[in-house]
Amino acid sequence: MDIDKKTEYGTINITLDAVAAVAGNAATECYGVVGMSSRRSLKDEINELLKKENYSKGVYVKKNPKGQIEVDIYIIVSYGLRITEIISGVQKTVKYAIEKAFNVKLAAVNVYVQGIKRLEGLDK
Repeated sequence: MDIDKKTEYGTINITLDAVAAVAGNAATECYGVVGMSSRRSLKDEINELLKKENYSKGVYVKKNPKGQIEVDIYIIVSYGLRITEIISGVQKTVKYAIEKAFNVKLAAVNVYVQGIKRLEGLDK
């Protein structure tokens, strides 16, 4: 399932992987996000940080039954910060980035915290 946009010059086809890459980039730029994690990491009990080229494994883009786009993001957050504030920032940033880049409306940005990681060098 891709996103098709019709213009006066022809049709534009946007893959959901492209949307996932933009969402992953936007999420990792947010304050308090250590990195992206795979959706399967809870099942496997492995919290691996994904590299930039693998962000699409931590972001799942789908169309709901109404045809609207929903984004699921799996992140690892920094220890000692308010998780609700981090999640709110990620939701706003990802929504803005996708809507600006692709000129589409999002139905939802769901954020799942897969783990908490203490950053090195921040000993109190």
